[in-house]
Formats: sequence, structure tokens, C-alpha cells
Amino acid sequence: MLRIAVQSKGRLFDDTMNLLAEADIKINAGKRTLLVQSPNFPIEILYLRDDDIPQSVAGGVADIGVVGENEFVERGEDAEIVSRLGFSRCRLSLAIPKDIRYTGPEWFNGKKIATSYPGILRHYMDEKGISADIHVITGSVEISPGIGLADGIFDIVSSGSTLVSNNLREVEVVMQSEALLIGNKQMSDEKKQILQEMLFRFEAVRSAEDKKYVRMNAPKARLKEIIDVLPGLKSPTVIPLADEEWCSVHTVLDQKRFWDIIGKLKEMGAQGILVTPIEKMIL
Repeated sequence: MLRIAVQSKGRLFDDTMNLLAEADIKINAGKRTLLVQSPNFPIEILYLRDDDIPQSVAGGVADIGVVGENEFVERGEDAEIVSRLGFSRCRLSLAIPKDIRYTGPEWFNGKKIATSYPGILRHYMDEKGISADIHVITGSVEISPGIGLADGIFDIVSSGSTLVSNNLREVEVVMQSEALLIGNKQMSDEKKQILQEMLFRFEAVRSAEDKKYVRMNAPKARLKEIIDVLPGLKSPTVIPLADEEWCSVHTVLDQKRFWDIIGKLKEMGAQGILVTPIEKMIL
């Protein structure tokens, strides 16, 4: 049985539960006890605070854990990064009141900065040769300048709307962060096998993201031109139709280029274009 530590609430919890569900790993969402076992996969979920996950994995209380990169770096625990999961992206940034003239990182010399991430901030300040007073806060960091507690803040930024609502502006991005799957370095071979099966499922889910399965009827006279504009995984599937002058072409398209390519296909005479989402894709 593989034990995975998961944040007990918040966006990272929601994204993790969605990934497990898409990988067909069932978790009883209504049974919110500390430890919940999956009925169809050999894992159990341990619900923890996000800042407790790195220590729990490093100490062997959990075998693996899903945690924000910001928390993993801040805690500095001796666990390994197993996989970057690609969701819950954000950044850690310095911000100051929007009406103050900013001259560069040296502006923070002698200033008081409020943050929940003193370790990351101190490392950044040392690299820049800046001497600042770091004030550690565990609550709403963004209100600190407004109540005179700090000159600026160092905090997580996603959309930036929280900064705007508190009359702050982002001036320096210190690090990018995303959800990480971290693992205990002393994991048994049996648990590693379970982990590999889980990673295989996760990769199948991620491979299908932003992909569309496309089928179309294409005139054989322009088949080569049509194939040339299709960025398939290897090559598209071509199936004969009853009408000898036409064939059916099947391929996978990336969402980012979808409409541009569909437009070209229509210009080349493709008809009956059918587009369906992809749930999983095994490469």
C-alpha cells in the first residue's frame, strides 16, 4: 500500500483529486477522515496541511506527497522530486504599494518585508546583496503595507487580483512554482512499483490535455496536401470510403493550433470534420 499526502483543502486539493479521478483512482470524497483508502488502487490518502507535507514525506510518515514547489523549497526537507505535475501554477513575487516609485531590487535595502516564505526571500536577498528586515506572517500578508506593518510583501501571486485589491503592484518575480509529486528516498521496491503504475496513469492523463481527436472526409486528389498540414503523433490514419475518390482521415490535434489547421483543411476540401475530446492518451 502506497501512502500519499495531500493538502486537506484549497486549490491544490481540488487539482489533486481531479488528477486522481481522471487516472481512474477512486477516492471516497465524502469520507473526510485523516486517512482514506482507495477501493480500486493500492494507495491511501493522508490529508495534511500543505506545509506539513514535505516533512511527512521526508520522515516516512507518507511515501509520496503532492505539494506546491514554493512549500517544498521553503521547508528544505530531504525528499526527492518524483514528477512535476503541471497544475496549481503560481509565482512568488515582491510587491510594494502601487504609488511608490520603484528603482530596482536595491529599493528594499533597509525596508521591512512581510512574508510567509522567509527562507526563499532571505536566499534571494543574500544573492542580491540586499539587507532587509524580514517580518514573518502566517496570515493575510497582502494587508501588511496598508496597515503600516511592512514596506512591501513577498507572497504567492496567481492572477494578481489580490495585489490590485490591496493597492499593491508586483515588482520582482523571485521564483515560479507548480505542484510537485515528491517521494521518500527510502521507499521500498514494492511501493516504487505502485508509484510507477500511478505515474503511468498520470502521464496518460497529461498527454491528453489540450488534445482533440479529429476525423474528416478528404478528397484523395488532395490527400498528400492534407497530410502535410497535420501534425499527428506519427502519421494520420487513412481509411478508404465507398466513394473511391474520397477517404477518411483520423488524427490528433493540439488545441493551440486547432482552428488554424481546421481552416486550412476546409480550404483543401475536407468535409464532415468531427472533433471529439481525448480522455487519456498512451504514447
